[in-house]
Amino acid sequence: MPKDIPAILKVTTTGPSAVEVTWKGGSKDHIELAGWIATGGDILAALRDPALFKTALVGEYGAMVAWGDNDDLAIDALHLQRIAAEQRDTDASELDGWQTTNNFTNDEAAHIFGVSRSTWAAYKSGGAEIPSTVQIAFRAILRDPVITQAHYRPLRGTPGRPPKNAA
Repeated sequence: MPKDIPAILKVTTTGPSAVEVTWKGGSKDHIELAGWIATGGDILAALRDPALFKTALVGEYGAMVAWGDNDDLAIDALHLQRIAAEQRDTDASELDGWQTTNNFTNDEAAHIFGVSRSTWAAYKSGGAEIPSTVQIAFRAILRDPVITQAHYRPLRGTPGRPPKNAA
């Protein structure tokens, strides 16, 4: 198995639609699969049965989690890893680092996310909980810089930012 493809060592159910996955290398993720099951149509409907869901096991040498004898009742390790990453909370330092890397003012960063400057500053300082909508948008921006380019509006010369050539 190529090293960039995740491998599952162990899976344990932790709720009616949640699993804990231990990855090759020892890290663990708690992954809620309710959304995946709910949007899987008739194929995944059987996983709404708690007795069946509890039968989760590692399949195909760590390449997936599977349930029962039905080959359709499985999710591959790559998608599990991506769901886990999407479910992790974004912390204030990540927002601050992104803003610093891009050399955006608070006004510019706040504009991208459609929030006020004071709200953005509160997210960055850890003084306010970062809503899931902002976290989702932030992860999308990290994956695809075109999103930033589409929504960024330079606000140079606005209050709070000295001109680049100021002495």
